[in-house]
Amino acid sequence: MDLESLRQERQKWMSWKNIAPLREMLETLDESQEYTVALSDTVSIAGSFDIGTVTQNAKMLMPWRKGPFALGELFIDTEWQSNIKYNLLRPHFNLQGKKVADIGCNNGYYMFRMLEDKPKLLVGFDPSPLYKTQFDFINHYVKSDIRYELLGVEHVEFYEEKFDLIFCLGVLYHRSDPVSMLKQLYKGLDKQGEVMLDTFYIEGDTEMALCPESSYSKIPNIYFVPTIPALKNWCMRAGFSSFEVLETSVTDANEQRKTDWIEGQSLEDFLDPNDSTKTVEGYPAPARVYVKLIKEKK
Repeated sequence: MDLESLRQERQKWMSWKNIAPLREMLETLDESQEYTVALSDTVSIAGSFDIGTVTQNAKMLMPWRKGPFALGELFIDTEWQSNIKYNLLRPHFNLQGKKVADIGCNNGYYMFRMLEDKPKLLVGFDPSPLYKTQFDFINHYVKSDIRYELLGVEHVEFYEEKFDLIFCLGVLYHRSDPVSMLKQLYKGLDKQGEVMLDTFYIEGDTEMALCPESSYSKIPNIYFVPTIPALKNWCMRAGFSSFEVLETSVTDANEQRKTDWIEGQSLEDFLDPNDSTKTVEGYPAPARVYVKLIKEKK
């Protein structure tokens, strides 16, 4: 696969009529200031900000899904409190000196958090020009050497680097062929690489999966929601030698909710108003399983 030609083609997306004004805004950002970055639950940037200008710029980039971020006195209260997921996974990895990828990286919140581990290489994959622009906006102040690629999971196996660790959070259920996607992750790893995976699941001891008719929690591109035994079988069929469940959790209104920084609906609108244990379609409410996969055991 010719990734360089693909990169050049996708760079043209930045001239789309809804994206071009955002890219022009980035060109107006002050280059002369020095900023201090704190990588905690909120990715915070301290420095000299004109609060009116930075607020206007950040509002142009809505909706903000992953975060939160703070730019001086401006707090970007994102739809997801992504620190909850990151802190859940944090005890289970060490990125120091490793080559790391984040598949479906959105605006890069997780990657900014990962900088504290000092990985050798940090690459984000996400084919969204809006999220790439949000990343560039934050990274203007962070000044990291993170690579952001307008590529998807299907390109990971062809990438110029093999990774020691791949994060793939909230992507698997969007793929109509989950085993093929897991194989793509497998091929993107170095010999003894690992994957940090999270996906929706349903309760059950049998090897089965929910296949929503048209949407799940109002999300149209959800194809399969497996039991944990079914997910394990998918991973084993993809070639992984180890499958370890790290944690399970039910998404609640503390983690995902409507804020002034998004447009449209959020979790409260996706659940049955009379029974929060069910989606509006009548399926079990979203729950997530967090898994560590190992390509080859030592």
